[in-house]
Amino acid sequence: MSTPFPFTAVVGQDDLRLALLLNAVSPAVGGVLVRGEKGTAKSTAVRALSALLPQVDVVAGCRFSCDPGAPDPGCPDGPHEAGAGVRRPARMVELPVGASEDRLVGALDIERALAEGVKAFEPGLLADAHRGILYVDEVNLLHDHLVDLLLDAAAMGASYVEREGVSVRHAARFLLVGTMNPEEGELRPQLLDRFGLTVEVAASREPDQRVEVVRRRLAHDDDPAGFAARWADEEAAVRARIVAARELLPSVRLGDGALRQIAATCAAFEVDGMRADIVMARTATALAAWAGRTDVLAEDVRQAALLALPHRRRRNPFDAPGLDEDKLDETLEEFSGDGDEDPDPDGPGGGGGGQPPQSDGGGPEGGDAGARPEAGEGGAPQPSGAGEQSAVRASEPFRTKVLSVPGIGEGAAGRRSRARTEHGRTTGARRPQDALTKLHLAATVQAAAPHQRARGRSGPGLVVRRDDLRQATREGREGNLVLFVVDASGSMAARQRMSAVKGAVLSLLLDAYQRRDKVGLVTFRGAGAEVALPPTSSVDAAAVRLESLPTGGRTPLAAGLLKAHDVLRVERLRDPARRALVVVVTDGRATGGPEPVALAGRAARLFAAEGVASVVVDCESGPVRLGLAGQLAGELGGAAVTLDELRADSIAGLVKDVQGSNRRAA
Repeated sequence: MSTPFPFTAVVGQDDLRLALLLNAVSPAVGGVLVRGEKGTAKSTAVRALSALLPQVDVVAGCRFSCDPGAPDPGCPDGPHEAGAGVRRPARMVELPVGASEDRLVGALDIERALAEGVKAFEPGLLADAHRGILYVDEVNLLHDHLVDLLLDAAAMGASYVEREGVSVRHAARFLLVGTMNPEEGELRPQLLDRFGLTVEVAASREPDQRVEVVRRRLAHDDDPAGFAARWADEEAAVRARIVAARELLPSVRLGDGALRQIAATCAAFEVDGMRADIVMARTATALAAWAGRTDVLAEDVRQAALLALPHRRRRNPFDAPGLDEDKLDETLEEFSGDGDEDPDPDGPGGGGGGQPPQSDGGGPEGGDAGARPEAGEGGAPQPSGAGEQSAVRASEPFRTKVLSVPGIGEGAAGRRSRARTEHGRTTGARRPQDALTKLHLAATVQAAAPHQRARGRSGPGLVVRRDDLRQATREGREGNLVLFVVDASGSMAARQRMSAVKGAVLSLLLDAYQRRDKVGLVTFRGAGAEVALPPTSSVDAAAVRLESLPTGGRTPLAAGLLKAHDVLRVERLRDPARRALVVVVTDGRATGGPEPVALAGRAARLFAAEGVASVVVDCESGPVRLGLAGQLAGELGGAAVTLDELRADSIAGLVKDVQGSNRRAA
């Protein structure tokens, strides 16, 4: 067994270490979400925490870690009689991103359940993590169906496994710790809110601190046991402080003044629900216990707000997490109490709670004679070679229609297009290819029924064999690759017009976030096209690229389509099961180079020949409209929709499938 890196040897990352230690003192705080760039000791610190947790008493032989002092009456291995148990270290269980549902919650032996009528249950990771730590690295990449199971377990403190009328329940209370790189995508709001605290981490920009990080890492890799031995005293001291803080925690007093500050702070920052207030109260109490005090001070409330609120005040995935500290201080000052604080915080038991620990490192880090005329806002002609203009801000986003890929796919689980998935409505049955996961009971009984006499059936039970079992086939929704191809040329450069275009693309990006899609961004203007953002799960990265997009120059429409075609070709090799939806945002004009219109038509027909689903968002405005976007949609074999028709509340309807035919939206 490898020797983990000592927790106390982690250089810097004071906020991360404090958040983890507060959860060790009070697991009721609700876990930690660690956000930050790669290579910032996120996983190292989390894995090191388990060695500091106090040992737990469990019932001997119980696979579900029941407390011998208060055993779970519904434990599948029970019933247990209260009494002495055995002591073991607290577990840290890692949930792989690609884990199956059965691996997470456990699995029932369906064949034995049908044939013998017994509940043969194999516990999953939720059972292993009970009374310990459940760690999810790259938690933002976790599949939706696993997220749903985690939410249920975290909310109820129990896991339920049900298969065709056979059910098992067991306790599942754990400290949830997740790490993620925001560049790879954001979390669903429901799961985000389940983490009590959040911490932003970044690599230090101080050379001396970076040198120390490398020195300690190399020393550990050369001699893990020896390195751990050199930090044993520091580890023992922190472990003892955790035990002392846990013992002191029930005695900590959270006065009315501190409670008013907590409530006022949550109201001032407009966080949703009441979970933030509860988490802040528990965090402030844990901070006081960690500092060795029995009273919660204003500095504890301030630190609790900095840890518990940033991820709860975001209104959409494009908002940067964080708090306005000046506003926080003003709120705390306005609602400061005069009788609940220790008058001498530097006296006995003072310190260790208020101001957030500061890390040593810095924070995270030309025209053709035959070309069609181009029109600006209101139809006013503009020079086709207009110079580059500065970026404009996007207008307010809105709820868009559902744009989906036709047919049935088999891609990653999501919420956009129809697909054969492990979850969804049952549409049929088949023989299981691997382990049986979703039993189709009627088909299984139908397969077994004709053979009962030959199998010597004599009682009421059904004689079922492996060959009789049928797997249910299900239809749900998949996530797609939504590739935006955005016209940033001079014909789109009118400020009010480009603001509306960016607002529409931002709205589609929000829709892609909610439907768990990958997104990519190709822009074209001037002399060519570029991939502003390769396909990624991070829609907020696409929003950042969009916000800074300048405009101006000619309209190389063919170059933009060919660049998008290249992106799709490469992405098919990387992720062949994920189907693509190409969204071209343009007014349909094409200028620059010889025969720009004909060349754009030939490029568009490449998508139609390969059956790529596409939609053209028609950005043409003004009294004179040439209908070029509709012509482009016909060449692509897709559909065209205006900016107004893109809104979900437009009279054109709520849902529009992207058909592989030459048609336009009404």
